[in-house]
Amino acid sequence: MRSILIHYGVYSLALSMMACQTHSKASETSQDSTKALPKPLITELYTADPSAHVFEGKIYIYPSHDIETGAKQDEDGGHFGMKDYHVFSLDSVGGKVTDHGVALDIKDIPWAGRQLWAPDAAFVNRTYYLYFPVKDKQDVFRMGVATSPSPSGPFKPEAKPMEGTYSIDPAVFTDDDGQAYLYWGGISGGQLQRWRTGTYDAKGTEPGKDEAALSPKVGRLTKDFLKLDEKGRDAQIVDDAGNPLKAGDHDRRFFEGVWMHKYKGQYYLSYSTGDTHFLAYAVGSSPYGPFTYKGTFMNPVKGWTTHHSIVEFKGKWYLFYHDSELSGKTHLRNIKVREIKHIADGGLEMIEPYQ
Repeated sequence: MRSILIHYGVYSLALSMMACQTHSKASETSQDSTKALPKPLITELYTADPSAHVFEGKIYIYPSHDIETGAKQDEDGGHFGMKDYHVFSLDSVGGKVTDHGVALDIKDIPWAGRQLWAPDAAFVNRTYYLYFPVKDKQDVFRMGVATSPSPSGPFKPEAKPMEGTYSIDPAVFTDDDGQAYLYWGGISGGQLQRWRTGTYDAKGTEPGKDEAALSPKVGRLTKDFLKLDEKGRDAQIVDDAGNPLKAGDHDRRFFEGVWMHKYKGQYYLSYSTGDTHFLAYAVGSSPYGPFTYKGTFMNPVKGWTTHHSIVEFKGKWYLFYHDSELSGKTHLRNIKVREIKHIADGGLEMIEPYQ
């Protein structure tokens, strides 16, 4: 799940404003006359934060499962109270989507307290791994990992959280040499700002606007994919001059929803800018970075949050993301997919989510 600053409300999708990249704030009850293309992949459940992977010749999607809990909205995203994960698969983009049912339930995680937010998955040594953030019984977000012999689960969680992890939004990237890396982090409700000193501080704050922005974290995984093999480090995002992006640069700085993919030898770190609602990307020559900011590749969607994954399938690249077309409520979302292209200069094409 993705954190939220409630006072910004739902982003207005007036096309003229999107064209000039100005920003507007509107309530969830405001009317939106735009028509979304494409349509939601799943209509029986509310789903968000789709992590897509190709396993066994199919696309498997590991999303959050949004539910209505009646919890009061707050700046920590308290109304995102998800309790389980479903796994979905499709043989072809545009084809039938299969719901494989509940893959992991919060009641089966012995150390969990509340809020199962956005997961990710990986495969190695005939085992599938599901990585998930959940608040422990002290209300601190930790990362857990669960395993299964099947990409659809069910998944059995480890007895304890992964040592050295915290915050939200795990994303696993396996490089060409087989080495895997875990990326994670999200500010505001994702609590990353509470770890600035290296230990948890419930009163921790974000950097000042002229200070370097917080970075997503990255750490090498052990060969069994169950632990970090090193202390997490910053996956720093810099400008063309090599200077870290500033915390006050909300159009470009990292907020949450990190993802990694590799294309023609370059590492593409993509992420959400949060309160400005863009999907942005930066490129580096190492999975650790630094990553040079290149631009945005998707304009804002209906609903507050934006979270995505990028995957290659049968020679084409696809962007999985979500909006709130079905419900009109930012905490009850639906996932979508569309093709995305790498352009001649190595960049990502710009996507307008609505017509």
